[in-house]
Amino acid sequence: MTETKSIALTTATQIISFLFNLNFTPALPANVEVMQPFTNDETQRVCNIFYNKYYSDTQHRNFIIGINPGRFGGGVTGIPFTDPIRLKIKLNIDNYWPTKQELSSVFIYDMIEAYGGAEAFYGEFYFTSLSPLGFTRHGKNLNYYDDKELVKSIEPFAATCMQQQLAWARTSVAFCLGEGDNYKFINKFNNEYRFFKKIVPLAHPRFIMQYKLKSKQAYIDKYLEALTSYNDND
Repeated sequence: MTETKSIALTTATQIISFLFNLNFTPALPANVEVMQPFTNDETQRVCNIFYNKYYSDTQHRNFIIGINPGRFGGGVTGIPFTDPIRLKIKLNIDNYWPTKQELSSVFIYDMIEAYGGAEAFYGEFYFTSLSPLGFTRHGKNLNYYDDKELVKSIEPFAATCMQQQLAWARTSVAFCLGEGDNYKFINKFNNEYRFFKKIVPLAHPRFIMQYKLKSKQAYIDKYLEALTSYNDND
């Protein structure tokens, strides 16, 4: 009788399976819609290229947790904080979407370049959001915490999603994008579910680009200091 050896799935395979099977079923508040980019063939094609390029290993990553994907970034491409422009010029992944810019993506990829480039960065880090699917109201981005009903609706979904993603997480620390409402909720959320030992807040990229643009380099430096200080292999 021959022994069957189990083959470990790559991190890329696990991430792609998770994303392509996302299904938001809770009831939504009036006029709120959920974005479902992973049902789009182009999004699936791009995600397969991206995750197989940067995550074809079995290494765990430090998580960086945002709010929820935006309609010009992850809500289109399926890759958090990555708009079609950055997808092409920073990651060399051709795509067919209109070249609309997302401010958060501009900051994130400037920070990634300062870190040492996409290969170095994604080898250590994984972007996700409290809700991996984004929301709109009347065609505009909606942050989950701006609607009390939405907060109640997404919490079980968010908990299930995070639990599934822990399969490729380093759990000693996670970074939260946003030092205000997102951090308050994620810190409370983490205290309840104990996903990570520590949550470290960072200024949100959109806040930096919209209100602190002159200090952008200083914020990039703060990111690098935090990310390299806490980066470990737990």
